[in-house]
Amino acid sequence: MSKSIKKLCFKVAVLSVLAFPAYSQQTIHEGPQGFDVFQNNIAHGKIDTITYNSKTVGNSRKALIYTPPGYNEKQTYPVLYLLHGIGGDPKEWLYGGRPQFILDNLYAQGKVEPMIVVLPNGRAMKDDRPIGNVMDKEKIQAFSTFEKDLLNDLIPFIESKYKVYKDREHRAIAGLSMGGGQSLNFGLGNLDQFAWVGAFSAAPNTKQPEELIPDPDKAKKMLKVLFISCGDKDNLINNSARTHEYLVKVNVPHIYFIEPGGHDFKVWKNGLYNFSQLLFKPVNKALFYSK
Repeated sequence: MSKSIKKLCFKVAVLSVLAFPAYSQQTIHEGPQGFDVFQNNIAHGKIDTITYNSKTVGNSRKALIYTPPGYNEKQTYPVLYLLHGIGGDPKEWLYGGRPQFILDNLYAQGKVEPMIVVLPNGRAMKDDRPIGNVMDKEKIQAFSTFEKDLLNDLIPFIESKYKVYKDREHRAIAGLSMGGGQSLNFGLGNLDQFAWVGAFSAAPNTKQPEELIPDPDKAKKMLKVLFISCGDKDNLINNSARTHEYLVKVNVPHIYFIEPGGHDFKVWKNGLYNFSQLLFKPVNKALFYSK
């Protein structure tokens, strides 16, 4: 082989490695030991409480917000809206899922893009505390009402107070259980607002697949990532399975991750661990289910 050909082959090899660094690192798997544990020797993000006026509900509402390590008010950030379950509130993720530790650790490893994470109260009603009968009809309805509160009140507030991108390509939504159903309903129902959608153990509030994806071609064109995960022993796995089966039928690329576990934070933390690493950057298409 001539020296010129050898040089050309070497250049091609180097360019191939440089062109796909993100792809080579992207896999879907359970988080390694300690992925959700506080580490002393790394930089940490910050959790704050915010208060915004909700015209939808008719009063002021609170949410939590995570800003990443090294947060700079002069930098523009994408946003992930992370939703809780039927019996929870914004602190459910904070205490049960420890997203701040998961993300801090991933930042230290260079595996996630800098982003702001908003943890709202997905129960859009004046008394939005998770007290009494959480299955009460009025409280269930409040989870649907949150779509208007999110789109018309919370997102505009975040975009007025923080330096964030205001386009769909830089906006993601995900959640656990009831919040997973909300994420599918709101994310897929508002593709002009969200390009990244994740559902961890989606609950029965999830709409039927034909209603979620009435226009498969539009979904294929507009979605960056649709991520669905569930535990193999979860009694609600049918909600995830039927959505997955329909997506395969209509050939909408998506990620479907079934792991050992039930309807619990072990599964939900792994969902966040994997989903967050895919956000706001090129994604390895080999991860997707499609025909």
